[in-house]
Amino acid sequence: MTVAALPPLASPPSWRADGGDWPNREHSRFVAAGGVRWHVQVAGSGPVVLLLHGTGAATHSWRDVLPVLAGRFTVVAPDLPGHGFTSALTSPTLPAMAAAVAALTAALGVDPALVVGHSAGAALALKLSLAAPVPVVAFNGALLPFPGMAAAIFPTLARLLFVNPVVPALFAWQARSPGAVERLLGSTGSTLDARGTELYARLFRRADHVAGALAMMANWDLAALAADYPKLTSPLRLVVGERDTTVPPQVSRDVAGRVPGAEVVALPALGHLAHEEDPAGAVRLIGQAADDWGV
Repeated sequence: MTVAALPPLASPPSWRADGGDWPNREHSRFVAAGGVRWHVQVAGSGPVVLLLHGTGAATHSWRDVLPVLAGRFTVVAPDLPGHGFTSALTSPTLPAMAAAVAALTAALGVDPALVVGHSAGAALALKLSLAAPVPVVAFNGALLPFPGMAAAIFPTLARLLFVNPVVPALFAWQARSPGAVERLLGSTGSTLDARGTELYARLFRRADHVAGALAMMANWDLAALAADYPKLTSPLRLVVGERDTTVPPQVSRDVAGRVPGAEVVALPALGHLAHEEDPAGAVRLIGQAADDWGV
């Protein structure tokens, strides 16, 4: 494998070039809502389960979860703004992202009965639940600010990287280096198969997708969200991969102490991408939560 030339600065993922064999493509559609042109996958029938991926991912993150859940539920899985094949928000703050997702579900005419979020998607799920109470299953939720000085340093660094238009292209160029994406994914504590790795690589090689992830990181205010955790009234189940090296497992345990009735489920052998490492286990946990909560 050779290192490709530096991609153009404006280089969004292309549905024609990158989406031809996209997982669950038969369920994909494009919808305009909330000032965003969404790529969203809708499958199945029954109560609506909304799947929200994490920073830097897209609908492929649920590739082996969505079709199985669709046997029991109506499953709605969007690419979040600035990710995958969905256009970006001008200012992707957590409130703006939540409002955009709410606009999408309204445009689709669906009312989620359960929201499942991974990493930053879990924070978005809780923001939605605060606005309109709905049960949440969070996989390795990025739900608290970095501790100490890192709380100020990391968002500031993300902003600095985001405002420099060259940086996303450099990241995308670096993703073409042999083994770069494998090392990045491995640093999460998870091990993905070749298909999962290739799908991430496909996106990471696109500068606009990288820019979307950086913009999300730069605008995410978890301190304000965390202050509202005691106000949550809907059930919350926090699934933790004990090998997660991206979001410390203690984060979910700390959040459980702030949310009345919240539960923690530990997965000893899995990392940050637990739902991709063990999709059958993820489906089982989601189904159990739905059973327990009468969804």
